Amino acid sequence: MNELIEINRDDDCWTFTFNRPDKMNALNTEVVETLIEQIREAHDGGARLLVFMGNGKNFSAGLDQGELDRESDADLLMRLVRIETLLQLVASSPCLTVAFAQGPNFGAGVDLFAVCRRRFCTADATFRMPGLRFGLVLGTRRFGAVVGHARAREILEETRTIVAEEAVRIGLVAKAVDAQAKADLLADARRVARLLDRETQTHLYNVLGTEDDDRDLAELVRSASRPGLKARMLAYIGER
Repeated sequence: MNELIEINRDDDCWTFTFNRPDKMNALNTEVVETLIEQIREAHDGGARLLVFMGNGKNFSAGLDQGELDRESDADLLMRLVRIETLLQLVASSPCLTVAFAQGPNFGAGVDLFAVCRRRFCTADATFRMPGLRFGLVLGTRRFGAVVGHARAREILEETRTIVAEEAVRIGLVAKAVDAQAKADLLADARRVARLLDRETQTHLYNVLGTEDDDRDLAELVRSASRPGLKARMLAYIGER
């Protein structure tokens, strides 16, 4: 267990629970690097199911902005590249991936939620991706693949908030459930994750996959490397 993220290994099921409720489970460097390391370990160890959750009032507020004052544009770029590395690792996982969200979720937190193969939320969950307001393209193509490109374009241009009911309607969420339903959903995910042998499951995910890792990374770097990223982010924070 890491104090910032709880990691539970139960046979071939690994559960990652963000544990920074006082920071809305924002993704700082340590959380991202721990996830990358532990997900790779889960893959190497033959895991069949990866579950992502958050303690407290929400799943994740995305990029931790508390570190901005100490960072340069180059520092921010590296942090974003590592988040993209995490997203690619989860999106291409040979495991069944499941996410549960509650409360307000933003940016990279929504991106991580969206790359999971099964996604559930509580009725109070909301989702917003404000990155384009400061010129950042992260997770955009994947979001379009999930909800449809025309709908994604409309939502992202307006950087508007998606409530749970709409999230279900557009396919971002499979079902809105109460907190008590988690155990039943996890039990069913375990069942599904073990129906196929691991090699066959991996082939299935590969043949149905829509990943374009090089393009996603290139678009992120192009957007984040434009001079003034930190200043644009600070200006956006000041406007809120």
